[in-house]
Amino acid sequence: MAKLPEKTRQIAQVHAQLINSVVMACHNNAILPQLEPVLQAAQSNGWTELVKRIRKILAGTRNSNILIGLDEEDAAIILAILVAIQDATQLPKVVDKSEAAMAAPGLAMMIHAASNGDPQALSTLAGMAQQMSQTPGMRQFALMLKPLLDGERDLGVLTKNLDEQAKLLMESLLEELLKLNNKSE
Repeated sequence: MAKLPEKTRQIAQVHAQLINSVVMACHNNAILPQLEPVLQAAQSNGWTELVKRIRKILAGTRNSNILIGLDEEDAAIILAILVAIQDATQLPKVVDKSEAAMAAPGLAMMIHAASNGDPQALSTLAGMAQQMSQTPGMRQFALMLKPLLDGERDLGVLTKNLDEQAKLLMESLLEELLKLNNKSE
């Protein structure tokens, strides 16, 4: 089985918990009741089309036509689910807070691209921010994405209201953004 493209893997990593839960439910219908509140919450947060496609997968649909008409982020999530159903080694790792800094390079690439006018990166980042804002402990971090896009790089300003783990993520993110800025100069 081929590996997912890098950008798809980065998006999938942000949504690892959802992807893992859906794949587990596909292999074990007994856990569907545990997944249902997650799907309902996602739908009430505007992820209507994504949840519709996830429900199709849970009902047995496995062909790539299910990707037609999805935006980039939803398509990446659905593709990651489909690939992981066939090959569990492709499941994104659910990262605990102590490992959150591993997300910094991918997030930095999206912020850098969005800051330089890439509309797809901006759209993906907006979706990620929305998802983060629904996650306890990441709400304040999500609020700092806009200042990052606007060019704020002062660690003190960006970490003022963050918990320790989010501060570590922000510090790693700033380091990665600095590397990207140096490469593009």
